[in-house]
Amino acid sequence: MKTVRRLFYADIVSSVMFVAVAFLSLFFFIDFVDELGDVGKRDYTALHAAAYSLLELPAHFYELSPIAVLIGTIYALARLAQSSEYTILRTGGLGPSRALSLLASLGLGFGVLTFVVGDYLAPLAEQQAAQIQGRYKGGLKLGRSGAWLKDRQFTPNGERSYSINVGSAGSGGMLHNIRIFEFDSNGSMVQRIAASDGQVDKHSTWTLSDVTVTRWADAVAGQSPQVAEQTMDKLTWPSTLSANVVAAAVLPLGTMSTLELLRYINHLSSNEQAAQQYEIQFWKRALYPFACLVMVGLALPFAYLHARGGGVSLKVFGGIMLGISFVLLNNVAGHLGLLQNWTPWMVAAAPSTVYLLLSLAAFAWLVRYR
Repeated sequence: MKTVRRLFYADIVSSVMFVAVAFLSLFFFIDFVDELGDVGKRDYTALHAAAYSLLELPAHFYELSPIAVLIGTIYALARLAQSSEYTILRTGGLGPSRALSLLASLGLGFGVLTFVVGDYLAPLAEQQAAQIQGRYKGGLKLGRSGAWLKDRQFTPNGERSYSINVGSAGSGGMLHNIRIFEFDSNGSMVQRIAASDGQVDKHSTWTLSDVTVTRWADAVAGQSPQVAEQTMDKLTWPSTLSANVVAAAVLPLGTMSTLELLRYINHLSSNEQAAQQYEIQFWKRALYPFACLVMVGLALPFAYLHARGGGVSLKVFGGIMLGISFVLLNNVAGHLGLLQNWTPWMVAAAPSTVYLLLSLAAFAWLVRYR
């Protein structure tokens, strides 16, 4: 059994790594060509474009790992079946359940690797890629409306709620085009702070520069409210928003690990903000490594197809189509779940469940009737 395990693992692992390297090379080329359009703008050079494209590879590996596992496993098993090696192994006692257990343990190994890359290596690489964009491209654009955060504090004047808008993010945690709107317990705006730049330290204190503070005083009977405006070079604004929460709001989702996503979801829920998008992303991040286990199960029926039913190339092509359909279903399920307000964990688990049932049904049919 050890010999069979070594044969399986050596062939499948080498095939999966070959497919992964091929995909990553293709995506690096696409990213690099896409970044060349920004070369020459500001201080952005071809070297920065290459560095940015390299830093995107861990995220691509995380996204493509189930497809690479599926195609590599199909290729290895189809090659064993075509050379009759798998038939010999079956006559030697390799039953369907034992073959499934061998591939399941290998799929768990691929799942662990996917989790480590997606939860540790990819977020670090994405943060560095965002730093390159912020430093040499003039900051991270956060859309037309920027990024919005909410805060609530108890002051000597009573409860205050804050809506904070950040226009863009730069390198080193620098924030640009900041607007802070302060409301009293009745929902009336009492103060607005506008700053060109700012930064959040480890004590959740915002250090703002080039600041304009506008205050609305209580209206006296028969008179309109008094408005006072003050400008200053520096302003320190205390907050309960930590630097991690602010970074989660302004940086791409790929820069957050599973634990950071959970913390940010709790922050959004406590401030009564919509968190379903992040909940779906959290469950996708938590369940996605198990897709590798589903993919090896989906590849096993290809070992039971007769060689006359198609060569290795045809089976690999079928694996590519299955992998593309899995990615498509995974993305469509996320968007539909967000639009229809479906339960996040069910949205994340649905594609893998569908393909797991498909693989088990195909495997049972082939073993029983073929």
